[in-house]
Amino acid sequence: MPTDLRPVLFMLISTLSLSLNGLMGKLLTDSFSIEVLGFLRFFLPATIMLLMLKASGWVVPNKHNSRPIIIRALCVVGSQLCFLATLNNLTLVESVVLFSTGPLFIPVLEKLMYRTPIQGITLMCLTMTFCGVLLQAGNPAGIELRPELLVGLAAGGFNALSQVTLFKGAKSDLPPAALNGWCFMLAAFIILPVATIKVFSAGSLLVASNPFDSNTLMVLLATLAISIVSTQMFRAKAYKLAFSGSQLAPLIFTNLLFALIWQVSFFDETLSINKVAGISLIALATAINTFAPKWLQQHRAAAH
Repeated sequence: MPTDLRPVLFMLISTLSLSLNGLMGKLLTDSFSIEVLGFLRFFLPATIMLLMLKASGWVVPNKHNSRPIIIRALCVVGSQLCFLATLNNLTLVESVVLFSTGPLFIPVLEKLMYRTPIQGITLMCLTMTFCGVLLQAGNPAGIELRPELLVGLAAGGFNALSQVTLFKGAKSDLPPAALNGWCFMLAAFIILPVATIKVFSAGSLLVASNPFDSNTLMVLLATLAISIVSTQMFRAKAYKLAFSGSQLAPLIFTNLLFALIWQVSFFDETLSINKVAGISLIALATAINTFAPKWLQQHRAAAH
């Protein structure tokens, strides 16, 4: 496996931005309907990325590059709507836990779609992270399959397909701003009719229970857009340097670690023993997946 740590660094920046994205989304579910917030989560970052693209040289996808963009746009719409639905019904940590199940599906999807070999160390790390996720989602009464939990798992499934498509798209000649900007703008247009109907039926852009003033809403929306742009740009850079999407899959679970920090800081959430155990297991799996290949390569080189 590659020993270049740049994909790891880029992925960690991406997951930190993703966790901030989840925090902003959780706060904004008190101000916007799921449909309207979903549109804003696509349109605002897409506008930023396409403006960046315009400044550096306008790039329009060709016929070859359009297919992964269209497929990924459909995937991110499904993933984000399911994720927002869970944010509206569950805590931030519970929602992120379910969304983070996506990497568990990535190696299988890559195997089915592209016949990419599954590394043994990746399987071991994914097994460890899966156990960590179960510890996070569990409680003394066990795991209850409520509808919102199933919706959260659907968000993870759509997320996995989105990441596999992003990995292949990142290997093309399109810059990250073009790959993600056009994808998100297309996703915004897909969800626009539903968001428009929701606004007209409610008679207002904001929900009646909106707790924020206009200035606070602007700050939250700006932070949301910037965090989404950062997530997508750095993740595309990470995938461009990686040899497969499943190589970086366990690192996506660090999003959960960051989300727990936000949960404790903003929502006064105490950590139970099972959550601490889950965090520790996920952190261990991430460390093994990141540093074990380099250690093995050095050990083999020393042996020769």
